[in-house]
Amino acid sequence: MYQIPSHLSDLPIYKKAMEIIILSRSISTYLEQDLAYLNPDGSEDKHIYVSGDMVQQSVSLAPEIVNAELERFSDKKHYHIASLDRLTSRLYRTCKRLENSNSNMKDYVPILRSELRKFRQLQRSWMLSL
Repeated sequence: MYQIPSHLSDLPIYKKAMEIIILSRSISTYLEQDLAYLNPDGSEDKHIYVSGDMVQQSVSLAPEIVNAELERFSDKKHYHIASLDRLTSRLYRTCKRLENSNSNMKDYVPILRSELRKFRQLQRSWMLSL
C-alpha cells in the first residue's frame, strides 16, 4: 500500500475504512466464485462486475481520509471530504445492487452496509474535527 503517518492509522475512521476494505474484498472473492458461472443462455451474470466496483470504491476510502488529514488548505480538505462522501454513498448503493444478485454470499452484504453506517457516523464526527 502506501506509507501514512502513524497518528493517522490510529484514527477510528481510518481503522473502520480498513475494516471495510477487508470485508468488501472477502465478500467479492466469494461472490466472484458464485457468479462466475454462465447463465443458461451463455451470458455472464451482470453482478460479477458490481463486486469489483465494491472493492474499488472501498479501497478508495482510506486514501481520501489521509489526503484530507494531510491537506493544509481548507478548500482542498473539503474536496477530499466531498469525495469521501460520494464514495461512501456509491458504495452503499453498490451493496444494495449486490443484494439482488443470485449468490449465497448476498446475505453478507447487509453486514457491509451496517459497517458503512458506522463509518458514516465516524465520518460526521471526524469532519467536525478537521
